[in-house]
Amino acid sequence: MRQLTSRQNQILTYLRERAEAGHAPTLDEICQAVGLRSRGSLHKHIQALAAAGLVEPANGRRRGVRLTEAVLEETRTLPLLGRIAAGSPIEVITGMERIQVPAGLRGRGVCYVLEVRGDSMVEDGILDGDWIVVEHRSEARNGELVVALINGEEATLKRLEATSGRVILHPANADFAPMEFAPEQVWIQGVVVGQMRRYE
Repeated sequence: MRQLTSRQNQILTYLRERAEAGHAPTLDEICQAVGLRSRGSLHKHIQALAAAGLVEPANGRRRGVRLTEAVLEETRTLPLLGRIAAGSPIEVITGMERIQVPAGLRGRGVCYVLEVRGDSMVEDGILDGDWIVVEHRSEARNGELVVALINGEEATLKRLEATSGRVILHPANADFAPMEFAPEQVWIQGVVVGQMRRYE
C-alpha cells in the first residue's frame, strides 16, 4: 500500500471518528474539519485513499465517501494480544485475533485487549475471564491499574505504587500479598482504560 500524506491520514482519522459516532460526514464537513478550502483539493486526497483501498464512494451525493468494510471492521476492533495474570505473573501470549470494542471503552492512544486470568483483582470488580482494554503507555500514576512487565519476561495486572526506591504492585484481593520490586525490574506496558465481560 502506498504511503499516505499527513493530510490523507488526517482525513482518514476524521472518517474513522465519524464512523464510530455513526455518522458519515458530507464532503463540505470533511473540508471544514481538515482545513481544506475547496472540494477539488479534497478529491485528490480522496482518490489517493480510494486507490489504497481505504475509502469508497457512498450512496448519495451529499455523503460522497465512506470507509471500506475492511477499514470499518478494523475501526470497530482492537487486537486481542493474549492473557494477563490477575494473580501470579504469567507470560502474555501474542496473537493475531481482534475483538470488537465500543469506542467509549478505548483510550486516546494505541490500545489493545487482554483476557484476565486469576482472581487477585476481584475487589476492583475484575474477574477471571474478563477482557480489559489497555492503553499502551510506558508511564503511569500511582493508583492506576497497570499491566506491568516483570524482569522483562512476565506480565501481571495490578495497581501501581511507585516510590523513589521500590515499585509495589497491589492486588485487590485480601488473599494476595503486594508484590515489591526494584524500579529496574518493572516496566509499565499500559494502563487499563476499559473492561468487558461476557455472561453465559
